Amino acid sequence: MLRYLTLLVVVVAAAGATAAARTVSPWWWCAAGPLLASAALGCRDLLQRRDPVLRGHPLTGRLRGGPAAVRDRAGDVDVSAGGHEFLVPSLRPAEPPEEPPVVRVGGPDCRQPYDMALLNVSGMSYGALSPRAVLALNQGARLGRFAQDTGEGGLSEHHLRGGGDLVWEIGTGYFGCRTGDGGFDAREFADKAALPEVKCVSLKLSQGAAPGGGGVLPGVKVSAGVARERGVPVGGTVVSPPRHRVFSTPRELVLFLARLRELAGGKPVGFKLCVGSRREFLAVCRAMVAEGVAPDFVVVDGAEGGTGAAPAEYAGRLGMPLTEGLITVHNALVGAGLRDRVRIGASGRVATGPDIVRRLVQGADYTNSARAMMLALGCVEARRCHTGACPAGITTQDPLRTRALHVTERSRRVHDYQRAAVRGAVRVMAAMGVREPGGLTPAHLVRRTGPATLRSYAELYEWLEPGALLAGPPPSWAADWKAADPDSFGRGGGGR
Repeated sequence: MLRYLTLLVVVVAAAGATAAARTVSPWWWCAAGPLLASAALGCRDLLQRRDPVLRGHPLTGRLRGGPAAVRDRAGDVDVSAGGHEFLVPSLRPAEPPEEPPVVRVGGPDCRQPYDMALLNVSGMSYGALSPRAVLALNQGARLGRFAQDTGEGGLSEHHLRGGGDLVWEIGTGYFGCRTGDGGFDAREFADKAALPEVKCVSLKLSQGAAPGGGGVLPGVKVSAGVARERGVPVGGTVVSPPRHRVFSTPRELVLFLARLRELAGGKPVGFKLCVGSRREFLAVCRAMVAEGVAPDFVVVDGAEGGTGAAPAEYAGRLGMPLTEGLITVHNALVGAGLRDRVRIGASGRVATGPDIVRRLVQGADYTNSARAMMLALGCVEARRCHTGACPAGITTQDPLRTRALHVTERSRRVHDYQRAAVRGAVRVMAAMGVREPGGLTPAHLVRRTGPATLRSYAELYEWLEPGALLAGPPPSWAADWKAADPDSFGRGGGGR
């Protein structure tokens, strides 16, 4: 309520000064006039829907630094590689397609494939986000026909109310399909995975914001609704285990993914990770080859990812950056002869059309974004995500603070942002002479490597031929491929 105290004081003072001007002396109008104008401005802030900070902090919200219009346009955020890379245009550009391309996700073992948009909502849980933020993202996804990843916090009613497509993410805490002792509940999973809103299931192994560690939800954000969805006590800090209980080897991981697909009625199933060791990922590929089964997709998160709620000591220091992670996963799947059945999603530092195209060149089939979607919701980067005191009503469970976020208005902003970013990607590809993502090659992205030296990604990185690892790996991959064990993740070191 303190956030409204300034407006209340101004309204009371304006009323008092007006009464004094009428009964005591006309000179009181000198004070009454500015106070009445301020009161009217504060009431306008309280009732408007465009700016969640002003809605939640009438009058005082105008004192924040920086133009709100700049923060409010997620597509304006420059999160690219710093300007030392560029995409190659063509002297014979193509006509962009009338409808943006989509990516069919679903391998030979999938009975209900899904057409994924080029840009989707990355994993952000109910609990980490407010109920209104989750609902606004979902309604935006419905308007734009793209997917919302639920995050690892469970499949909440707020994810389901908006009617948007969902990628249900299962983390190490198994929230939403959790037994009393914290294990995996197959029956509950099957019941929820059968919901028509659930289009895909993603098993989270790790994420760029905190690779190697479980997610943490501070107790101040564990409301009664969050506690009910996760099956945890109200007000207690929730710490997810650092690893899964249902598998301990690459082979067991692959078989568990196949089991999830069957339990989900043949819907696409995949996993998400921040790549650390090339050898470990190759061990997973070896397990896929040995068992003859593979996931339908892999989402690669970059070490530079995260929305601001991750431990500061992790950011950019643990795990591969997205570029290296994408190229590693793409090459490993190609070399193992699996790339044609496994789609790759890129999650981390994606905001604009050129960002999307850049990730497609590096090996992705589609992209996910969290930070830019939060900016579209009205995030002002106050960095209070962990405190529950978000001024924009996005990362809080306080009902008074969540009032700042108008669901209908913000869902339109999310939709408009995603549409503009994808259209931008399509236009950029057309300028490069390409109508479909499949026409992009590593030669389409160039990096300046010296004052007078430019090299394309085709020259900078090694790109394996299909089945190269099975036929006889090249020298640069031979040691890791030989050491990759489908029955052991190893200790993480030693491999690239």
